[in-house]
Amino acid sequence: MIHPWFDPNTQAWIPGVALGCISVLFAGLVVWFVPRGRAKAFIVSSWTALWAIAILLLAAGVVALFNRQLWAVWYGLMLPGVVGMFVLGGNLLIILKRYRDGARHRH
Repeated sequence: MIHPWFDPNTQAWIPGVALGCISVLFAGLVVWFVPRGRAKAFIVSSWTALWAIAILLLAAGVVALFNRQLWAVWYGLMLPGVVGMFVLGGNLLIILKRYRDGARHRH
């Protein structure tokens, strides 16, 4: 049997919870800054970085699956990766649209 990358009984929840908590904190910043048209570079770059982290988690989950890691190891990486890829990626498009709409209304 292959040695697991981490203890799936105690640590499989960490990637999803970490990505979720950080995303919620940044979502609060999005709700505060985007309607005001402020901090666009910070918000867009931070949100893009979170999206990239989700994609990296998905890639790590796929690698773990192909390396025959335990179910909890690859699933603990892949699930937040898939959810984050779609949720963060979809909301990035909305954030960019809101900034564009706000810029049009201010001019």
